[in-house]
Amino acid sequence: MQEFENAVKKSKELPQRPANDELLKLYALYKQATDGDNTESRPGGFDFKAIAKHDAWAELVGKSKEDAMTEYVKFVDSLYQKYA
Repeated sequence: MQEFENAVKKSKELPQRPANDELLKLYALYKQATDGDNTESRPGGFDFKAIAKHDAWAELVGKSKEDAMTEYVKFVDSLYQKYA
């Protein structure tokens, strides 16, 4: 999906760094769109960043890749409006 690929490029060119919760949402939607459901084991220990990323992606289990792509594109557009 060309629109999704353009949004991925656009997400790396945002004029300002999004908030951590927005970055997690971008990550989770990207992973769901490209890899599908999260089947990985939850990280243990004190790697809180990895745990947060895992949990954000795991929340999207069942969402189709197409729906995740569409939501990703819309979210990147909203970030551009917010930070431009």
